[in-house]
Order: sequence, then structure tokens, then C-alpha cells
Amino acid sequence: MPERPRLVIASGNTGKLREYRDLLSGAGVDLVAFDSEVDEVGETYAENAKLKADGAASRSGLASLGDDSGLEVEVLGGFPGIRSARLGPTQQERTAELLRRLEGMPRPWKARFVCVMALAIPRSETRFFEGECRGEVVPEWRGEAGFGYDPIFLVPGTGKTFGEMPPEEKRKYSHRAAAARALLESGALQRLSD
Repeated sequence: MPERPRLVIASGNTGKLREYRDLLSGAGVDLVAFDSEVDEVGETYAENAKLKADGAASRSGLASLGDDSGLEVEVLGGFPGIRSARLGPTQQERTAELLRRLEGMPRPWKARFVCVMALAIPRSETRFFEGECRGEVVPEWRGEAGFGYDPIFLVPGTGKTFGEMPPEEKRKYSHRAAAARALLESGALQRLSD
């Protein structure tokens, strides 16, 4: 039986790694975690995702997937966006800081989660896949599932935040799941074994 191709996930975020194992479980690849330790100095999600994927691919010699994602709140002009992970050192502090900035602003606080994945394959051009989920930020922490801003992001039509959803339900709506579907539908991972 031929060996399955390996795909590096360029992230040290354990929540992200869990999601990737779930989202790409049927892709026919073995996932390898690799903290690329790249400074996210890009001005866009795509630039940061490419920095991670290219860095991991050049250091490992393997096909590598990097992503950058963020929460964009309409009333804050899209903030925090690409700076979502930098609002504070912990999930609780980031969430509290965002809610502090929203105090006194009229509700609903419409928002969207955005994810851009970059697939870097040595000696090939890096490819990009995008996904988004629109919803709203709520003023109280709801649920313990997920990571990041999941417990304050209400998904329309469900009455739940991502923090209240089990992984299989979150997969129906999430920005990362949408980007992963675009990646899988592209056939790019199947070509790794060619």
C-alpha cells in the first residue's frame, strides 16, 4: 500500500490543529503539526497565510498549509481583523477587550469571521482558499467550545454561538470549514500523491 502524502499544518494553535484534523480527515493525507514561528507582518490575511505556509514548506520540504483568520466587526470599521489574535495574551483578555470597545455602541454588532488558507507546495506557486461566516457579536460569553472569539460570535438562524456548538455543527457554518471545503473541492490535495 503506497504511503499517504504528508501535509504540514503551519500553526502552533492547538484549537486550529484540532479543527484541521477534523476538517481534513477524509483528504487522504497525514497531517503534521509545525509551528512556523513566523512574524505575521502582512497587511492582509492572504499575506500572513502565505508567510506561514511558505516558511513551513521551505523548512520542512513538504506541502504546507498556513492560514490567517480574524473577526471583523462592522461598527468598529472591520476591527480587529488581521489583528484579532493580538488584542491580548489570552482568549478571555482578547474577548474582554473587544467587548470593552463595543460598550455603548448600538446593537446588533454585525460581524464576520474570515479565513484565508495558503497551500505552499515546494517548486509550485502558492494557492489560496477563502471562507467567511457572517453573524453578530453578543455581549456575553456563551459556551465553552471552540477557541478565539467563538463564545461571543452568534451564528444567524441557530440561536447559538460557535462556543455552544459541537465540532460537527460548527463545521456547517465556520469560516475555516468553508475555506477547507474550497481547498478540498480544488483537488489540490489529491495531486500531492501524484
